[in-house]
Amino acid sequence: MAQNIKSLVIVESPAKAKTIEKFLGSEYTVTSSKGHIRDLPKKGMSIDIENNFVPTYEINEDKKKVVQELKKLVKDANHVLLATDEDREGEAIAWHLYEALGLKKKETKRIVFHEITKNAILKAINNPRELNIELVDAQQARRVLDRLVGYELSPVLWKKVKTGLSAGRVQSVAVRLIVEREREVEAFKNESSFRVTAEFQSKDGKLFTAELKKKIPTYEEAKDFVQSLIGADYTIEKLEKKPAKKRPAAPFTTSTLQQEASRKLGFSVKQTMVVAQKLYENGKITYMRTDSLNLSESAIQQAKEEIVLNYGEKYSSPTRYKTKSEGAQEAHEAIRPTDFALQEVKGDRNSQKLYELIWKRTIASQMAEAQIERTIATIGISGLDDKFEARGEIIRFDGFLKVYIEDTDDEGEENGNGKILPPLQENETPMLLSCKARETFKRPPARYTEASLVKKLEELGIGRPSTYAPTISTVQDRGYVVKEDREGEERKYKQVLLSDDKITDETLTEITGAERNKLFPTDIGSVVNDFLVKFFPDIIDFQFTAKVEQEFDEIANGNKKWNKMIADFYEPFHKDIEASADISRKDATQTRELGNDPKTGKPIFARVGRYGPMLQLGETEDEEKPKFAPIPQGKKFDKITLEEALPYFELPRHVGDSPDGYKVVTQIGRFGPYIRCNKTFVSITHDELFSIELDEAMERVKAKEEEKSKNELKLFEGSDVKVLNGRFGPYITDGKKNVKVPKDLKPEALTLEQCVEMIDKAPEKKKGVRRTKAVKKK
Repeated sequence: MAQNIKSLVIVESPAKAKTIEKFLGSEYTVTSSKGHIRDLPKKGMSIDIENNFVPTYEINEDKKKVVQELKKLVKDANHVLLATDEDREGEAIAWHLYEALGLKKKETKRIVFHEITKNAILKAINNPRELNIELVDAQQARRVLDRLVGYELSPVLWKKVKTGLSAGRVQSVAVRLIVEREREVEAFKNESSFRVTAEFQSKDGKLFTAELKKKIPTYEEAKDFVQSLIGADYTIEKLEKKPAKKRPAAPFTTSTLQQEASRKLGFSVKQTMVVAQKLYENGKITYMRTDSLNLSESAIQQAKEEIVLNYGEKYSSPTRYKTKSEGAQEAHEAIRPTDFALQEVKGDRNSQKLYELIWKRTIASQMAEAQIERTIATIGISGLDDKFEARGEIIRFDGFLKVYIEDTDDEGEENGNGKILPPLQENETPMLLSCKARETFKRPPARYTEASLVKKLEELGIGRPSTYAPTISTVQDRGYVVKEDREGEERKYKQVLLSDDKITDETLTEITGAERNKLFPTDIGSVVNDFLVKFFPDIIDFQFTAKVEQEFDEIANGNKKWNKMIADFYEPFHKDIEASADISRKDATQTRELGNDPKTGKPIFARVGRYGPMLQLGETEDEEKPKFAPIPQGKKFDKITLEEALPYFELPRHVGDSPDGYKVVTQIGRFGPYIRCNKTFVSITHDELFSIELDEAMERVKAKEEEKSKNELKLFEGSDVKVLNGRFGPYITDGKKNVKVPKDLKPEALTLEQCVEMIDKAPEKKKGVRRTKAVKKK
């Protein structure tokens, strides 16, 4: 333990501590709190509603030892510098340290910096300040408000919808966006029209493409139009050359970094923040939770020097970007490299890729605009009023494009972006080589990706830089939303082709609707969303949620008391909670009656039960207990029909009997559809549940048993004890305990007595271990 410490610096991350320690002398000791040390208890409200909503905090169980060690260091220190992150959460961590360690105001100072470099750290130490209680109160208000919502609203969901559900203020709004977008996609009416493109040859023999300036609504009209081109002459009636400029994108904020890393690198929002955190703590980039576009004057100067050195004076264009967000703090900076001369970093591949992205984006933001010449050629058709149009562009000066091109969701190709037209002249008569009228379809609204959801939340003013990643992770962890790929479907389209004055009609197929890394609401997510929209509209209202965020900003700026803000929210919210007692479970879960079972005459429902969406045959109040069945895979809870539901009440389906006289059945279990024969289980597809025949089923069962027997190294007659070959090598099991076979023993030579002895000596499984793992996975 260090003795007679002059100054103790406390940060929240060990990696951050290690980096800062390099910049300070022996009179400083740098240590870490390893994140939050204090929070609201996991159990109980712990908020005194009657006493101005005062929260009761406790030291986290896993931080008690850390706190003890910190107290010893504090005791030996003359001064304590709280150097946690510069945002509200960092300020709150510093305040909790101040309170939990019993620090004294006279001997404690707060220092902040937005980059971990020697100059920034020394400057911060020379300019300490007091704890900013307004920032602490803003973070405390968010924590208290979210606890009130979760603690009071979640039990309502348990009673009215499904046990184990939970509600959150920002998370519920994110789910609403995804649910509403999904319904827009489902309600979308497909419309088609015909896009006409033509390939021409210029007088110099160069090929170029053009597109008809209008779309043709029907197949018959499209065919007639293509037919009318036979024998026609074509003239370039007008040739326009327009100079244009492309401006570089602003440097990264948290939101734009998450979006661009998703598009360019395929990173999830959470992954981006984990990698960015590592780069920040290693001193490579500035603080990664920011909504500011500001760059310091020294950063702008460094960028200029790097641009002039690598690309030349004409590529430099120092630019100061103004942040649009009202709540942004201009004292903060955008995300940028701490050293512009460092074009790449060492470390894992993801860190290298994200750093390169940040470096290029920041450098490009300080570079000159690209100078472009856009060309539009209007091509007349003899005998027709319709015109073809060819578009192209030439980059006269690449400017920032030499370093970086921002990705967008726009396709752009149809507008001619990036295409280069051959030299053309007005009144020139190009030759038509071919013309194609292809049926195209209007696209449904795009489902959200993690990145586009962040963009939407930011547009609505919901959440702040520190909340985007946890919000998106939480809605997936809670099972309200899934991120997945979905295969597309075949779709037929018509095409009319003119070539060598001959017309060819074709009906072709394409794959449409394929999705990659898109967010889809689950049935539970949709039911919870509809329940909240109907009975708790304020909680899930976009404008209301954005207004709450603005109020947090007002608290942070010292313009509002946090207790008053919470009180104004809580009173109407609590009244809605009390009124929820009268909501029927049937109404809450949107129970749908599909029709009557033709065999029993009993009604069949689609409803949410204890384990999620399911089918129910019969009323709960009937003397005879209802029968239950799972919702078929790929069928939505609110869309399934009576005809689709009926076969599932016939499960388990008796396929036949094995040669040994065992029943062979198909059923759906926890891990999906399967065949069961005696003690052998074989996974099958949903389609095979009702179609697989006995011969095929027995072949699958036999193959599974042969595979199983290969892993049976030794069996003992009349005993449940076996020696098996598992994923991690040979082991002994009695069905309850598993024991690894020591390396110095041959599995095949083991006796029953040896196996039993090893099983008896093996420690019992700790209770709760499995549950803890499940929570972590969740």
